Amino acid sequence: MIISKEARNSLEIDDVLRLMAKNARSDLGKNALASIEPAVDMDSLISRQNMLAAYLGFVESGGDFPWKDAVVPVADVLEEARHTGLMLGEELLKVKTLLALATEVRERAARAREKFPPLGWFYTTIREFSDELKALSVLNSDGTLADGASALLRELREELTARRADARRIGNGFLSGPHSSMLQERVLSLRGGRYAVLVKQSCVNRFPGIVTDKSASGNSVYMEPHALVAGNNRIAALLEQQRQEERRIYGELTRSVLARASAISEAENALARLDVFFCMDVLMTRDKWRLPELVQKSEFCFYGVRHPLIGESAVPIDVYCGRDFRALVVTGPNTGGKTVALKTSAVALFLAWCGLPVPAADGSSVGWLSSIHADIGDEQSIEQSLSTFSSHLKRIVAMLNEADSRSLVLLDELGAGTDPQEGAALGIAVLQEFLRRGTMVLATTHHNPIKRFATTTPRVEAACVDFDMKTLSPTYHLLVGIPGQSNALAIAKRYGMPARILDEAEKTLNSDELNVERLIGQLQEKRVAVEKLSRELAAEKQRLAEQRRKLDEKQSVSEQKRDEMLLKAERQSRQVLDEAEARARSLLKSLEGAAKSAGHREMAKQKEKIDRTRDKLTAQQTKIEARKQAPVEPQLAVGSSVKMRDSAVKGEIVSIDGKNAEVQAGAMRLTVPLKNLVLTAPAKQLKSSEEIAIVRRPENVPSSIMIRGMLADEALPLVERYLDQSMRAGYSEVSVIHGHGEGILRKLVHQLCKKLPYVADFRLGEHGEGGWGVTIVKFR
Repeated sequence: MIISKEARNSLEIDDVLRLMAKNARSDLGKNALASIEPAVDMDSLISRQNMLAAYLGFVESGGDFPWKDAVVPVADVLEEARHTGLMLGEELLKVKTLLALATEVRERAARAREKFPPLGWFYTTIREFSDELKALSVLNSDGTLADGASALLRELREELTARRADARRIGNGFLSGPHSSMLQERVLSLRGGRYAVLVKQSCVNRFPGIVTDKSASGNSVYMEPHALVAGNNRIAALLEQQRQEERRIYGELTRSVLARASAISEAENALARLDVFFCMDVLMTRDKWRLPELVQKSEFCFYGVRHPLIGESAVPIDVYCGRDFRALVVTGPNTGGKTVALKTSAVALFLAWCGLPVPAADGSSVGWLSSIHADIGDEQSIEQSLSTFSSHLKRIVAMLNEADSRSLVLLDELGAGTDPQEGAALGIAVLQEFLRRGTMVLATTHHNPIKRFATTTPRVEAACVDFDMKTLSPTYHLLVGIPGQSNALAIAKRYGMPARILDEAEKTLNSDELNVERLIGQLQEKRVAVEKLSRELAAEKQRLAEQRRKLDEKQSVSEQKRDEMLLKAERQSRQVLDEAEARARSLLKSLEGAAKSAGHREMAKQKEKIDRTRDKLTAQQTKIEARKQAPVEPQLAVGSSVKMRDSAVKGEIVSIDGKNAEVQAGAMRLTVPLKNLVLTAPAKQLKSSEEIAIVRRPENVPSSIMIRGMLADEALPLVERYLDQSMRAGYSEVSVIHGHGEGILRKLVHQLCKKLPYVADFRLGEHGEGGWGVTIVKFR
């Protein structure tokens, strides 16, 4: 998408980008935003949005990219070094800081790209810089070279330290020696890199030394004692050698950096994009900006869009064009917001085509756009002999030469600056020409002929900015579908125009034009009333929905508490029955003869009652669990078409793991919290109820059962009931521990498994699982 220079200036795009850049963390992000250009085509735009969406998803999942506040752009430093061949410590330190951060970002991207593939761009764009970082490690935190930068530098600095110590020792001797009375101050000073003392003016000729400087007062002079000359000379020589060695090292480092200049520039661009993403995350989180949905047709639709430069005081508007009509003509009074509506739409389109979020609400969409052209404002020029009308014509002619079927043209005050009748006729002809080309047009006008054209011509729609006749002030709301009044006389009255003049003006108006204005006014009042009623109904609907949600939550909590109480009672009842049955078995074992036989008969009779009671408890438990298992919102499932909240990214759920889902969005596979997904289409319908199973594991169902030592008639019912419960609990396999013995229980368990329809397979345990003393049962 291309935006003309005139359009960029009149839309104040650079001011908008500077405002957005205030959220950036460095000049990298600010410079990147200042120079950003729209995507060249829809594929490129999709790629930009996908990468930003991946970054937002990564951050939403708890991830974060490293950052250093000290990082700064190095492109200018590298360019200058190409000419000078030398970068000094501070400049090399900037490169080191940037490469260190880039390396950390690359490592983080390598881990993030598995779940967020578009972030792999950072890994592939940022190259390996380990050799350069190792070479630059000789720099201290202030940009100076460490002593270990070279063996020679270490030797020079060690000797320099020793020579300075010798010079200080000799100089301190003068401070307390026989010549100390000649000193102005008993302080050893360093002047021009050489040690000296401050001598009284009257003692200059008698002091054994050389004058090197004069004090600020002129009452004393700095003199270098003869005893220090040799030491100072050696220090000066060592300093020069150190400077040459440091320059040599800086030169080598510069050459190694320049050899990777292209890769370093790419790394800088990657970090700049990362800072832009951070900036966009701030706008979307703090200011509720949104990524618009992308559509293939040449159209756009913005809900609640605001102009960024107006700030919080901006009145959100709904504006759209391209789908049902190709031209939108906005009318209404001056200072009513017509031009702002045009600028707001165009700015939002520019940002969207840069792959950035826009200050609009969810559901906004943007389609194909090849270029934006604008004729906004008055560009009179005395030097170029251009009047207001001439400047408008010049820009419109340029648009006619450049606009195509996917262009957007902004025409402010169409037909103004000349005779109203001729201006209106020319304006209508210009609109017709753009309609023939299929160009999208947003225009403003005061001319009634153009208003009538907008209301009666196919593929053209009228709109107006609302005006409160009671307060005689604009509300800045945009109403699509109805033309607006200019309200010139009403505004003149507001500013104190005498009533006599207003009466004369109204008499001068053509009666037909006056009737049209009044009719438009009545329609506008009715439209405003309908809009107000719609907003009130929407608010009431939202309030009722919120109340319904709270009531559902309360009911759900109450039902959950009731079910928990019932389950608790059921567990206690089951425990009492189990204990009673265990005591009865124990008593039977202690009986003998006829008493034992009678006891078995009574036990069998009571066991039937106990089993019936158990079955009732199990049915009650199953019913309660079924209620608990029923999803409140079953829409999200594997195969569901979804959209990420606060994003234009759409995709399909390929798997669900707890509270997260994997979403396939084009080439991306993203891990997104379920709470951040919105259903956009009905979930795929399964072929039969057997293809889905919602399970909730009942409490206190173990993964194995022990029947070793039991009689067959008491063991088998326990095993059957256990297998039924463990299957419903969601186990894939369980263990039945029957022991080795004579194999009677093992054979009976195997016969039972063959009869149960929900058992897929069974086998004896392997070494480490209990061997032949255990049967492993697998469920379907």
